[in-house]
Amino acid sequence: MNLQVAKENILFLDIETVPEVENFQELTEVKKELFALKTNYQRKPKTISEEEISPEDFYSKAGVWAEFGKIVCISVGYFVLQGSERRFRTKSFFGDDEVVVLNEFKTLIENHFNDPKHLLCGHNGKEFDFPFIARRMIIHQIPLPSKLNLFGKKPWEVPHLDTLELWKFGDFKHYTSLKLLTTILNIPSPKDDIDGSQVAAVYYKEKDLKRIATYCEKDTVAVAQLFLRFNNEPLLEKHEIVYPE
Repeated sequence: MNLQVAKENILFLDIETVPEVENFQELTEVKKELFALKTNYQRKPKTISEEEISPEDFYSKAGVWAEFGKIVCISVGYFVLQGSERRFRTKSFFGDDEVVVLNEFKTLIENHFNDPKHLLCGHNGKEFDFPFIARRMIIHQIPLPSKLNLFGKKPWEVPHLDTLELWKFGDFKHYTSLKLLTTILNIPSPKDDIDGSQVAAVYYKEKDLKRIATYCEKDTVAVAQLFLRFNNEPLLEKHEIVYPE
């Protein structure tokens, strides 16, 4: 693709989200009603033989909406180039307190990725990760960092890259998952433990945030690998990836 972007100026990221509370019955009556309205279309039967899914049975998917979910992990990664050596360092912000997670992420980008040359990059980041983070910050009354405050910006001024958008080549109706892309492009698969549909159970039932963070970090590495493949650069080798201790 010959992307005219210096990879050391990109912060690659991925987030993991879960329903705001574990069970539908923990919601207020108002939120129960609003969740039912929000998901009305998704819960409708797809065939004559199917029945409509109840809001309670559908609640396990609430983590995909910023209004009914919360972020439990944000993993980031960035390239460090020293002469002929290349390293990709990862870091994760995770925990039960979403405000802490968001503020730690905000501090990182404001202190180290806040120049005009810096970009945020995710897979489907423009449709999911970036707006989800921004919405949750608004909900918690956290001032938006400049990299997420898009008000008044022209499309070419938005400091975001999206590997899904790059793969679409202008085809707006085309969606390709990160797993499918890494498979067809012969990139080592990041999905060797859990998948996105299991994150809520790992969080609420197993209470294993470290496992979620590890999964999230691997997705972040996969996004960076996609960027390299799109730009016809060698993929990262194991010794070049630095995970948190």
